[in-house]
Amino acid sequence: MMSFSLHSRSPFFLLFLLTPLLVSSQDKSSSIYRYARTVVDTLASPSMHGRGYVNEGEKIAAAYLEGQFKSIGLKFWGAGYRQEFHLDVNTFPGDMEMEYCMLDDRSCSQDHNHAPGSAFILDPSSPSIKGKYQIVRADSSSVKDYQSVGFFKRNIYENQFLYIDTTAIKDKELRDGLLSMISNPPTGIKGIIVRKKCSTPNCNALGPWDVSSSQNTIPVIYSVGVPNDHVDMVQVKIKAKLISNYPTQNLIAYIPGTQHPDSFIVFTAHYDHLGQMGSDTYFPGANDNASGCAMLLSVAKYYSQPDHAPKYSVAFMAFSAEEAGLLGSKYYTDHPFFPLKQIKFLINMDIMGTGDEGITVVNGTEFKTPFEALQKLNEKGHFLPEVKIRGKAANSDHYPFYMKGVPDFFIYTRGGIKAYHDIYDKSATLPLTKFEDVFHLITDFESWLESGAKGN
Repeated sequence: MMSFSLHSRSPFFLLFLLTPLLVSSQDKSSSIYRYARTVVDTLASPSMHGRGYVNEGEKIAAAYLEGQFKSIGLKFWGAGYRQEFHLDVNTFPGDMEMEYCMLDDRSCSQDHNHAPGSAFILDPSSPSIKGKYQIVRADSSSVKDYQSVGFFKRNIYENQFLYIDTTAIKDKELRDGLLSMISNPPTGIKGIIVRKKCSTPNCNALGPWDVSSSQNTIPVIYSVGVPNDHVDMVQVKIKAKLISNYPTQNLIAYIPGTQHPDSFIVFTAHYDHLGQMGSDTYFPGANDNASGCAMLLSVAKYYSQPDHAPKYSVAFMAFSAEEAGLLGSKYYTDHPFFPLKQIKFLINMDIMGTGDEGITVVNGTEFKTPFEALQKLNEKGHFLPEVKIRGKAANSDHYPFYMKGVPDFFIYTRGGIKAYHDIYDKSATLPLTKFEDVFHLITDFESWLESGAKGN
């Protein structure tokens, strides 16, 4: 899911302990659950490199999904499933180190607590940097009024990092003034460190991370580490690489309808994620969106069976570059394989891994009759605690279709683990609590659409 907040160890430890309880309500021996678990485990594994653009993780993931499409027996347009396009993307393929130290410490001995992803993250548009720099502190000890904010903004710096800590500053104007230097850094500053602090036990101070298509002139580092009063230096080693015109691909397939082959019900999910931040830290993306891919493939397997052959043609679209700004789905809607007006309804599936609290349906307010039908089907099947309505939002791959006039829903699950756009979104702690119930609700909804109901 495209982002628009680090967790302490204890919440994740508790989640790990509670995961068996969350999953126990499911039949883990069912073929639907076992297949979904295999897909999520595979796509969120280290071998996929976070399904980003370091080590071509997204291409490895695409090859896996392409193999699943073939084994299911899905048909394709043209020469194959792939629709290629290009994007610009900033990546972090190499060194990723940060240590605080004192001026007279020549070595800045390695502190393993300053690990990327858990102790600090980079702004995704950060450039490469290597060196040891003096820290200039902009915090409650040095910022008492807006005049002192102005001093930092007007000053000229040389070979220094600005350390911004607003956690003890109560005045909003002062906080905003300091944080405005992130986008408008003072002259000569080599980089900026922003202290992040958790206000609740399960907050995500360092997240969510994202993908950038550009590279700034100085790095911005978000850190939960607090240098003590004796620390006046930071040593950093960051390798960034801006890749222009990177080739990637969507995967598009279909099952022809038995009665209405020229009218389509479409299921979509993005398979890309955030990739790596350095050579050793990757973002698994189990819930976002290996789980959605698992649902896409599960639905495809269902309709590939002769007993479930659809009346309308059913298309399956796995998009790349969703995290980079919905680029894959935008490219598809500009270069469709069949006329978009032939789409009866589209269901985008993103974050399918929980469901303790039910699902939310984006565009439910825009297409009220289908939404009400979805609610009634849920009540009849006793699937989920709630089917919650939401308005239109440009937060996943349904949106480019919506902007082209295609009736659609974006469905995501709620409740359970809160890991999102961070290193904790792992398969091992993703319970797939209501995966099978959501699957049955979605296929029942497809049957309702096939009954001749209008998608508006």
